[in-house]
Amino acid sequence: MASVKIVTDSSAGLTDEEVEKYHITIVPLTVMIDDVVYVERHTITNEEFINKMESSKTFPKTSQPPLGDFIKVFDELGADGSSVVCLDMLEGISGTVHTAEQAATISKTDVTVIDSGTTDRALALQVIAAAKLAQQGGSKEDVLAVIDKVRNHTKLFMGVMTLSNLLKGGRISRVTGAISSLLNIKIVLQVGDGNLDIRTKGRGAKPIDRYFDQVVEQMKGLKINAIGISHVNAMGEVKRLTDKLQPLFPNVDILVRETVPIIATHGGPGAFALIYSYD
Repeated sequence: MASVKIVTDSSAGLTDEEVEKYHITIVPLTVMIDDVVYVERHTITNEEFINKMESSKTFPKTSQPPLGDFIKVFDELGADGSSVVCLDMLEGISGTVHTAEQAATISKTDVTVIDSGTTDRALALQVIAAAKLAQQGGSKEDVLAVIDKVRNHTKLFMGVMTLSNLLKGGRISRVTGAISSLLNIKIVLQVGDGNLDIRTKGRGAKPIDRYFDQVVEQMKGLKINAIGISHVNAMGEVKRLTDKLQPLFPNVDILVRETVPIIATHGGPGAFALIYSYD
């Protein structure tokens, strides 16, 4: 039966249960650690990746999905006349969205590719909203509208405890705002609208914690409907945030999970992110 089908890349912070429940198709990235290539969500989990990254001899390399993978998925999903909406991580950290765009021009299927402007759980929230509406029989126009709404009502703040991985991965030049070349500087990034903007920086954890406390204060005035905390072996910060957030939003489940490999690679050990959406 013709419908709208939802595709995303493996940077989306989706649980296995969500992927199955909402019939979401994921086109995976690959990652290479110490000359071994792994396929995200297939041959390596987020947890396994983080453990391997911390003991690896070389800096991990992430690769966007091949063009042919997107074409195959688009053609298969559209074989019954369905349209496809494909949401991908922001162009600022990966060319995946451009590969999907190229595939869309080649595929026989009607494909709309969206740069989500974000990644991880913030991307997942857009994908879930789109997939829920598609399951209910929503039109492509309806699906695109709900994606815009969720994007405009979702925030992602990320604490980076070392700039070393951003520097090694060549992403430090993508970050807007002045930064110090000293690698002991810690920063908070806000990811959204396709940008990585520095919100605060400091030499210790206290400036980072103070900024996240301000974020929590801002959340109090909003009707929060989803909260996620993603991290790279940063359970201390996770506990600090959950202890503050859970009493304030007792009816909202806080999804805590190890972040996706591309974010772990560039965020580095100790990185953590707070993601929330509101009505």
